[in-house]
Amino acid sequence: MRPVIPYVTAALLFGLGAYGVLRRRNAVLVLMAVELMLNAVNLILVTADTTVRATLPHSGQVFALFVIVLAAAEIGVGLAIVLQLYRLRAGVAVDEVPLTEPPATVDADAREAR
Repeated sequence: MRPVIPYVTAALLFGLGAYGVLRRRNAVLVLMAVELMLNAVNLILVTADTTVRATLPHSGQVFALFVIVLAAAEIGVGLAIVLQLYRLRAGVAVDEVPLTEPPATVDADAREAR
C-alpha cells in the first residue's frame, strides 16, 4: 500500500481543521474543527503503524484508540462549556467571550465617602 494517499488526506483534514479553528466564530463549529484535526492525527497514526511496523505490535492503533478516548472527553467538556456559555449569553460566538473578569466598578456613594 502506498502511504502517500493517507498522509496527504490527513494533511488536508488537519489543514481544514486548523482553518476552522482559526476562522470560525461559533463554538460548536470550532469543536467540530478540533475533531477534524484529531481524526487527521488518528489517520496518520494508523497509516504509520501499517507501513513502519514498529517493535510494538499495533502501537499506532493503540495510540489512535487513546486519541479517540481523549476526543470523546474533550467533546463532553467542550459541549458543557458551550451550553453554559449559551445559558449566560444566549449565543455561542467565540469572539464575544470575555477572557478575564471585568473590573469591579465603584459606585458613586463609595467614591463620595472617600
